[in-house]
Amino acid sequence: MINDPEAIQPLSQPGVASAEEGLVVLDGPDGVAVTMTADAAHRTGESLVSAAAVAAQQLANKMGETGQT
Repeated sequence: MINDPEAIQPLSQPGVASAEEGLVVLDGPDGVAVTMTADAAHRTGESLVSAAAVAAQQLANKMGETGQT
């Protein structure tokens, strides 16, 4: 768990995935690159979609609590 949310500098640029010779390569900002098997990439994608939905709901709840729109 992250102890200091204020220290987090989230990236707003999405990564770009490509398939190369039976592997999935995820290229992200700042030269970050990850190579995964197709299965690992599939499971990572599902996990990312799920986490994104939770994070969006957390932000919506936070905005509702503070009365911001």
